[in-house]
Amino acid sequence: MSYSTEKTYLLWLRSFCGFIDCKSPDDLKTEDMQRFLSYLAVERKVSASTQNQALNALIFVYRHVLDKHIGEDELNAVRAVYKRRLPVVLTVKEVHLIFDKLTGINRLIAMLIYGCGLRVQECLSLRIKDVDIERGMVIVRSGKGDKDRRTVLPESLKDDLMLHIAETRFLYNSDRKDDINGVYLPGALEKKYPNAGKEWGWFWLFPSKSLSVDPSAYIVRRHHTHPSSLQKAFKSAVAESKIIKQASVHTLRHSFATHLLENGYDIRTIQELLGHSNLQTTMIYTHVTEKNILGVKSPLDR
Repeated sequence: MSYSTEKTYLLWLRSFCGFIDCKSPDDLKTEDMQRFLSYLAVERKVSASTQNQALNALIFVYRHVLDKHIGEDELNAVRAVYKRRLPVVLTVKEVHLIFDKLTGINRLIAMLIYGCGLRVQECLSLRIKDVDIERGMVIVRSGKGDKDRRTVLPESLKDDLMLHIAETRFLYNSDRKDDINGVYLPGALEKKYPNAGKEWGWFWLFPSKSLSVDPSAYIVRRHHTHPSSLQKAFKSAVAESKIIKQASVHTLRHSFATHLLENGYDIRTIQELLGHSNLQTTMIYTHVTEKNILGVKSPLDR
């Protein structure tokens, strides 16, 4: 599991522990989980995705920690109703207004997220070797669902990226000179290739300016830049642009998909670029396109 999943599971476990008044793990039953999940849906009125997140966390604990088998038929909790929400989408003009208010590294990251259709964490987790400038391609490693995929690299960003990579090389050389620990490697790669974290190809594309303590290995190393600085800068840029939509950095990914659809690209291609397993997930963008792809004309316009 990723570190963020680990933190999320612990968060739900603490919440569950408080709900059952810290009952002994040996005395826990399936009914305790059912009551907690029903409480989330009925009293706290959480969304279906939030309730599923809690369910996944508790099933993991029941099965792998408490060694208690839980079948599908045993979970008779009240389930939160799934409600389809349309994503917030910016126009091309609004996107460029926001970019004009951003500066430095935050501007480059935001433009890369929009230009490639990346999730925030996918963009920040990019390594030097994941960007193929010559072929105009970005490789997303271990994206959502632990899947790899390819997406397009905008031509207009190539020069800026080359300049940024050259500046990043100075920081990498400084780390090697000071004999700083190598960057974090996914899975068991760190054990298999102990020195790979010190190689240039594995270095972060957007490294943090300061060192930090790895929460899993408890060693001082350089991590990628934290998403909070980008999110704060983006929120300020949206306000300065006088855009009233509830836009976040992730809105750039929604806008990427919608603008491709409006430009005539087929839905299957967009699904591949976004890394969606289910086509129905991608189909949501057909409801927010500026251009009416169904060709329906309102009778009022006649």
